[in-house]
Amino acid sequence: MNDQPRPATVRVFIALAPPDHAKEELARELRPAYGTHPRMRWNRIEDWHITLAFLGELPTGHVPLLRPPLAGLAAGRRPLCLALRGSGTFDDRVLWSGIDGDLDALHTLAAEVRTTVRNCGITFEERPLRPHLTLARAPRGDRSSAEEIAGALAGFSGRGWPAGRLHLVGSNAARGHGPIHYRDVDAWDFGDEGAAGS
Repeated sequence: MNDQPRPATVRVFIALAPPDHAKEELARELRPAYGTHPRMRWNRIEDWHITLAFLGELPTGHVPLLRPPLAGLAAGRRPLCLALRGSGTFDDRVLWSGIDGDLDALHTLAAEVRTTVRNCGITFEERPLRPHLTLARAPRGDRSSAEEIAGALAGFSGRGWPAGRLHLVGSNAARGHGPIHYRDVDAWDFGDEGAAGS
């Protein structure tokens, strides 16, 4: 029996997710770093995503407003071909993998997603789109581990894949000191799965 009240807000973002084979390809490249840098806070592979719009904490009642327009947006889009490529860091501590492929279409999709959210009457902090997957964070004071791993991954070039599903994702960030976990609140297929090759 679950008597806990539902939270009044939910922390959400809208994203694309690489398919399992693309994540496994990158995970194989990362495997040596898991052993040599155990103090890094590694994100779970199943949580890797490309954020299109970070909405932050929303009242739970706002989430249903997003579903019909985001479903319609996805249905009117063709999949776009993306790939995981290279690596880098933010602020010397956050390790990421870069995104390659149809970046013009990715930026267009992100702009359309953000317009759709604003048209629902939902305000959020506008952040420039920097397509990436966040892989890990170094402990405070460690200003070299993320750079070392990024250097080893700089030449990584994954196979292309069609991104054909839009995800509305919730997280438990800021709800305790444990690891951050993500879950799909909802997800919608793009309209023509066969339109982008790999």
